[in-house]
Amino acid sequence: MRRFLAEGRQAISEALCGPGTVLELIVADDSIGRHIDLLNTAFKAGIRIAVAPARAVTELAATVTPQGLVAVCQMIDVPADQALAGNPRLVVLCDQVRDPGNLGTVIRCADAFGADAVLVSRDSVDVYNAKTVRATTGSLFHLPLAIAVDVADAVTLARKAGLQVFGAEASGPSTVDDLARSGELAQPTLWVMGNEAWGLPPEHGTALDRLVALPIYGRAESLNLSTAAAVFLYASATAQRGVKGSTP
Repeated sequence: MRRFLAEGRQAISEALCGPGTVLELIVADDSIGRHIDLLNTAFKAGIRIAVAPARAVTELAATVTPQGLVAVCQMIDVPADQALAGNPRLVVLCDQVRDPGNLGTVIRCADAFGADAVLVSRDSVDVYNAKTVRATTGSLFHLPLAIAVDVADAVTLARKAGLQVFGAEASGPSTVDDLARSGELAQPTLWVMGNEAWGLPPEHGTALDRLVALPIYGRAESLNLSTAAAVFLYASATAQRGVKGSTP
């Protein structure tokens, strides 16, 4: 059965906006009053509501300080070709990203900067991992998501959709500032983000249009994956909207 759990008011509120996404709400008996608005929304939508002892809901939740509300949701991923349907302008592909917090934060950043889809490679952490879902803070429910994708296939599909394909690489010959000055950053783009420890596999990097670095002006050795993704996505989103000063 394709089911997963979402917890907390923000994530569940966003999930309730998608018809058919939430299959059941489980609320702690001592938290009904705090969540009465969401419970009313679920009731009006015909969603089953179960009241359980607070201890049982705490054990079901994956957080240290649970909010007393858990949703059983229908998995929402779609095939990669469907995620890239239409005329996407900004997409991110997570290639072998293993940390659930990083993946969830990348999804949240993609949502914040107006990306059209998120693709996740088959060697990455499960997008429905409780920590991943929590890190998205509800953004998981806002944009098309394809999982277990083959990177080569995703690159081919992206090019067919009219996207240039850039890879984030600390030693890349181009910088995001170079692309901003040349105007390339304003073009429809798929950003490929590699693993937290070793980056993009060489065989994947050579298949991309460009490997792009972020300038680091201080003494830090590198940036966290999700932080780097946020900068790349922000830069592209800003350039695509014709705003001057497209890089931080």
